[in-house]
Amino acid sequence: MQPYRIKTIAQYHKLRGLPGPVHPLISVFRVEEITKIRDNEPAHLIQDFYSIALKKDVNTTLQYGQQTYHFDEGKLFFIAPNQVYSIQAQKKLTHSGWVLLMHPYFFWNTPLTKNIHQYEYFGYAVNEALDLSEKEEETIVGILQNIEEEYRSNIDKFSKPVIVSQIELLLNYADRFYHRQFLTREREHHQILVRLEKILTDYFSDDNLVNIGLPSVIDISSALNVSPNYLSGLLKVLTGQSTQQHIHNKLIEKAKEKLSTSELSVSEIAYELGFEYSQSFSKLFKSKTGFTPSAFRQSFN
Repeated sequence: MQPYRIKTIAQYHKLRGLPGPVHPLISVFRVEEITKIRDNEPAHLIQDFYSIALKKDVNTTLQYGQQTYHFDEGKLFFIAPNQVYSIQAQKKLTHSGWVLLMHPYFFWNTPLTKNIHQYEYFGYAVNEALDLSEKEEETIVGILQNIEEEYRSNIDKFSKPVIVSQIELLLNYADRFYHRQFLTREREHHQILVRLEKILTDYFSDDNLVNIGLPSVIDISSALNVSPNYLSGLLKVLTGQSTQQHIHNKLIEKAKEKLSTSELSVSEIAYELGFEYSQSFSKLFKSKTGFTPSAFRQSFN
C-alpha cells in the first residue's frame, strides 16, 4: 500500500484537526492541540516538509524506519521530506510537547537551504531519537517559544531571517545534544564497537571475499541494526574515524598479514581481498601505510 503523502503544511493541519497555519511554509504548535487520531488514520505517512517534534507522556507509538518509539520521557525526533512513518494510537490522545513544521521553500535564499543537509540526525531519526535531559528540554522549548512568538506576530520583512536564525540555533543545540548522547551511552556504544570489530574480523576471515566483495558501509550498519549515518557519526565521536575508515583499517591489517606470511603475488592478494583491479588495492594500501605492497613485503626480507 502506498504511503499517504502530505504535500503541504495546511494539509497536515487539516489531517490533525488543527486551525489553518498562520504561514503556508512554516508552523509551530503545542502537541496538546491534537486531541485525537482519525478513525481512518493512514497506515503509512510521508510528507514534503521537515518536522521537528518534542514529545513526552504520549499514549502513542511512532514507527519510523526500523524503530518503534515510545514517549514516556521527553524525546526530540526529526523527520525529513520523503521519509515514511506511521502512528499507532488510541483515538483519545494524551500527550504534551511541541511540533515545528518547515517546508524547504521557507529556507529559499538563506544559508539553511544548503546547511540543513549537514545535520545528520535527520537521517539518524530512522534509528535514533534524541533523549533530552530536563535542562536540555528547557533550552529547546525556549527556542520553540521564540519561534512561535515571531510566527504569531505580524509577518514583516524581518520575520523570516529571525525565524531562520532561531531554527539554526535549535539545530545546532540538537547537534550538541546528539554528541552528548553518543558519549554518555558508553556501555551501549562499547558493545557496538565490540560487535563491529567481530563483524569485520569475520568478514575478512572469510575466504569467499573474491565472490562477495568488500563490505560496504550499508552492509556493516545493517548487520549492527543502525543507520549508516548514525554509525559513522558515532564512530567519529568515539574513535575519530568513519565506518569506511574502519573497514579500510581491517582490510589493510589483513593485507599486511598476507604480504608478510604468504608467497602470493600482490595481484593474487588483491583478488583474494575482493579487488577487481590490483592497482586499486595498491593505491589504497599506499595511501594508508605510505608503502606500496611490494615495498612493505620487502621490509620483511
